Amino acid sequence: MFFRNLTLFRFSEPVAADLERLDEALPEHRLRPVGPMEMSTRGFVSPLGRNEEALTHSVGRHTMVTVGSEDKLLPSAVVNDELANRVQKIAEDEGRKVSGRERKKIKDDVMNELLPRAFVRSSRMKAYADKKAGWLVLDTSSRKSAENTLSQIREALGSFPAVPLAPEESPRVLMTHWVATGELPAGLALGDECELRDPATATGAIARCRRQDLDTDEIREHLRTGKQVFQLGLVFDDRISFVLGEDLILRKIKFTDVVLDEQADSPESAAAEMDANFALMALEYGRLLGKLEEWFKLPRPE
Repeated sequence: MFFRNLTLFRFSEPVAADLERLDEALPEHRLRPVGPMEMSTRGFVSPLGRNEEALTHSVGRHTMVTVGSEDKLLPSAVVNDELANRVQKIAEDEGRKVSGRERKKIKDDVMNELLPRAFVRSSRMKAYADKKAGWLVLDTSSRKSAENTLSQIREALGSFPAVPLAPEESPRVLMTHWVATGELPAGLALGDECELRDPATATGAIARCRRQDLDTDEIREHLRTGKQVFQLGLVFDDRISFVLGEDLILRKIKFTDVVLDEQADSPESAAAEMDANFALMALEYGRLLGKLEEWFKLPRPE
């Protein structure tokens, strides 16, 4: 259940109190099956699993929720092929062209016939809130998916003014400095992955490195020619490896063996195992997020 990507939002201390209403607010926004004539539905499901009823799960100051979705798979190519067949049949049978208005009606008829028979794809998005520190943490590297999940929480609570990160230190400039000088904050080490770009133009040169030593003259030469670091592999306290983007989204997060070896033996139940994993994840990520706040000067809303 460990989150592999982190998209982050901040919320103020007064806003944190609203999260206490999640238990009473979410049942009205539970995920329901997508209807025959609907393209999609969104709603909350239990973070404990498909057969559970509880829509929140809390360990200490951390509360987890899961937003589920059901989306019909109806490719536009399928609709357009059927539309073309029907338009062609009218032309052949009646010897006339189909007007734009009639074509639109035929397309609506095609959609109405195909939609109830379309396959349904289910997906889940997990998120947790650290109420004391003011972090909303979502398990995705997609800003759009994160915003959609945040919108579901806002809809359920009526209002939830969590905001994107607003760093006072430029992530790109700071990461470039780390690689160029080798001077990283205490507890932070370079990983083996980076993406370097020329920031002058959108179509500038790009250099991507994987499984490579980043403390080399070859990498520094790229920086001397004007490239900057847009993504950087890092290791925090020998406990967490990740790739940090200039958008401050964390990708490819993995616990090192140091953390995994500290895990207790398998708990007696699935619920106990989830509690243990959630507590471990929230603790380790909380330490890392606290350092991100320090390094990039990430203010918490007041």
